[in-house]
Parts: sequence; structure tokens; C-alpha cells
Amino acid sequence: MTTSTTTPTGPGPSRYSFDNDDPESVGRHSHLSDILDPFTFARLGALGDLTGKRCLEVGAGGGSVARRLAELAGPGGDVLATDLNVRHVPLDAGFRVLRHDLVTEPVPDGPWDVIHARLVLLHIPQREEIVARLVAALAPGGALVIEDWATEFGRLCLAAPDEATAALIEEYRDTLVDRVLPARGNDPTWAARVHATMLAHGLVDVETEVNAASWPGGSPGAVLLAVNVAQLRDDFIAAGFTEEKIQRLYSAVRDPRLVVRSHFMYSTIGRHA
Repeated sequence: MTTSTTTPTGPGPSRYSFDNDDPESVGRHSHLSDILDPFTFARLGALGDLTGKRCLEVGAGGGSVARRLAELAGPGGDVLATDLNVRHVPLDAGFRVLRHDLVTEPVPDGPWDVIHARLVLLHIPQREEIVARLVAALAPGGALVIEDWATEFGRLCLAAPDEATAALIEEYRDTLVDRVLPARGNDPTWAARVHATMLAHGLVDVETEVNAASWPGGSPGAVLLAVNVAQLRDDFIAAGFTEEKIQRLYSAVRDPRLVVRSHFMYSTIGRHA
């Protein structure tokens, strides 16, 4: 496996909703890895033998998926992990690292046997054009794997200690999904449109698997709600989610009597003919 490098070293300007320069981003990457990696790793395993393959991880975050791709590709493979801000991506994990802007810069030179993006394109308004460029960067037979949450569905609270807490969780969801994130370019319906988008760009054998889980209070998934608010506190307050509600949410997500449902994760795989 090619040794790790990063160019350049300093963080660039971020348009992503959850900025890697925010101190809360460390916890966010850790929680996302805990709750999403098992499903993502199973999906990568469905691609077949990746020994010796060239793999591109777009929006690498904390680097856990890039590390898994490096394990699957082995010493003869090549894995490149990219992000707008690579400060949380390890430089000694058996893959290359590149600070890269998916919107303004070309897809890194391929062709690639696997391109994977998780929780990236739903945040980027130019998502359709980016998919076209990712498809063009695939090698013949190569696979594009796009994983995004469909956040359009409400009723996240499965159980709560009282009606007020259940209402608070739903207000959190409505504020985040209907007001805060759309103002930053997020599309809550994107995940369900990825399948058709891949077909429209000529990919074949396209298939989608949908995953969701319950998260009890205190678990990484439940605590992620508080991390989201902490990173976007000003936006939440501007949208009417008061400081008092924020403090109540911080307490609620650690209460084991609370159980919330994850968003539906759509994992879509398409192959270059």
C-alpha cells in the first residue's frame, strides 16, 4: 500500500455544514464511525475481492472507512482519502490523504475501481454534477458507492420518559431538517434519488439497501443529536430552538429511558459498464 501523504497541510475554507475545525467535530466523527461503520463495511464487502484495487474515499472525515478500504485492498492496492479539511484523517494508516474540494476541483486522477462517499453529497448543492464526474472517474467495472441519510421522515422518538421529551426530540428534528440544514444546501430527499441518478448517468447493476436502527439514550447515536446542535448552535437559536431547549436536549439524549430512531441510511451501489 502506498504510504500516507497530505497536500497541502493547512485547512481550507469549508462550506460543509459540520466544520472539521469545530471542537465538536472529533466527537461527531467518533459517533458516526460507531453507528455507521458496520453497515458501510458490510456494503463494501459486497463489492467482491478488492485486493490490489484503486479506491477513492470522498469526504473521509475521521478516516475509518479509508482504513477499512486499505485493509481490503492490501499492500498492492492504492487508497486515497480526501476531505475539505483533513485534520482528523490519520496520516499513518496505510492510505494516502489529500485536502480536496469536491465542488471546485477535478476528481483526483483515476481511474478508480471503487469510489465511496458517505454523508457528503446530501450537504452539497452541486451533488448531481459531482455524481457525473465521479462516474466518469470510474474504471470499467468499477463501483460507485453513495451512502446518505434520508432525513425527510419524522417520528424519530420511539420511547421517552414523558410527552415533553418526545415533543422536544421531534422539534429538534424539524428544526434541523426543515430549517437549519436546507439553508446550508442540504437536501433531505436526496438519498432516495441516488438510485435513479446513477441509472441516468449510465451505471449498471444499480442496487440500494436501506438501514435504520434504534438508539437508546447515552449511546453514540442518541448523543449525536446533541453534537449536531452544539456544532450548529447559532443556527438552531436563530430558528427558534431556545437555549433552554438546547440544555434539555443535552440531558435527554443521555437518559436511558429515551429511544430514538436513526434516519434511514440509503446505500446505493452502481457499476461502470
